Amino acid sequence: MSGSIAVIPGDGIGPEVVEAGLFLLGAMGLGFSVDILDHVNAERFLATGVSMSDDDMARVHAATCVLLGAVGDPRVGDPAYARGVLLRLRSELDLYVNHRPAVLLDDRLSPLRDPARRAIDCVVVRENTEGIYVGSGGTLRHSSPHEVSVDNDISTRFGVSRVLRYAFSVARRSVCMVDKANAIPFGGGLWQRCYAEEAAAYPDLERTHLYVDAAAMKLVHDPTAFDVIVTNNLFGDVLSDLTAQLAGGLGMAASANLNPETGKGLFEPVHGSAPDIAGRNVANPFGIVLSIALMLDHLGHTVEAEAVRVAVRSAVRSGRCTPDLGGDLSTKDAVVSVVAELH
Repeated sequence: MSGSIAVIPGDGIGPEVVEAGLFLLGAMGLGFSVDILDHVNAERFLATGVSMSDDDMARVHAATCVLLGAVGDPRVGDPAYARGVLLRLRSELDLYVNHRPAVLLDDRLSPLRDPARRAIDCVVVRENTEGIYVGSGGTLRHSSPHEVSVDNDISTRFGVSRVLRYAFSVARRSVCMVDKANAIPFGGGLWQRCYAEEAAAYPDLERTHLYVDAAAMKLVHDPTAFDVIVTNNLFGDVLSDLTAQLAGGLGMAASANLNPETGKGLFEPVHGSAPDIAGRNVANPFGIVLSIALMLDHLGHTVEAEAVRVAVRSAVRSGRCTPDLGGDLSTKDAVVSVVAELH
């Protein structure tokens, strides 16, 4: 299955890694058409105040998937810019699953001392459209000595149940649901009730529950204990960065934002725009390459997706990588090494 891909290079190192990713896709010859929205960036926001226009969103809706480089620029202090791109895409496409795999490709990349516990191979499934990031709340008596600020953490049975269902569907051996119900009883209670209901359809999978602080400690103590972790928007944001670091760092972290029912998906590396290294051709392209592998899985090209992952693993283990992973290759040469391995 081919399709069309809306590509948003974005800011900082985003255009560099997107160029590398498109080189990989072109070399694979899978017949995707590409619509590049290279005007969706901080430059336009600074000039016009527009993050994404309705015309931009129409082009996104017309595509099968979205490939995103990075969003963020130190010149932009207004959070409306990033929200206007990332949160608008997630909200309007209803991408309620954030799927963040973490796999250690080489022992030398792990920060853990004990070799027996380094081999993390898990997925964090984060609810992506509810929680505390929905922007519900407000401020009273702004900037006064009696200022009051409120952010509401929103959970619905519909939203919680569907992300839990997805988590069980992708699990191989176990699902661990993470909350903080001992301190946040109403939302936590809803998550726990929905978890018990959804688990009934998967009697062969091990089911566990941890509070978020205990989950963070256990991940550092022994990440090999986890298969799928499912949690809300805030805790998923934090724990997925922790698992990424345990797998070798954010430079290789891939993510998929999905709606399994509609088939829509947004795929992006997690490393951000990294303005301090933008334009130097040293950015690690493996985050976007592994995000493309997730996209290929989503589109039914599972054999090709696995081939990409094997090629990246080979490149990392042989040191054919960028300086952040201990190699000396440029962004372009690192992706060329992956393509060479594929061929």
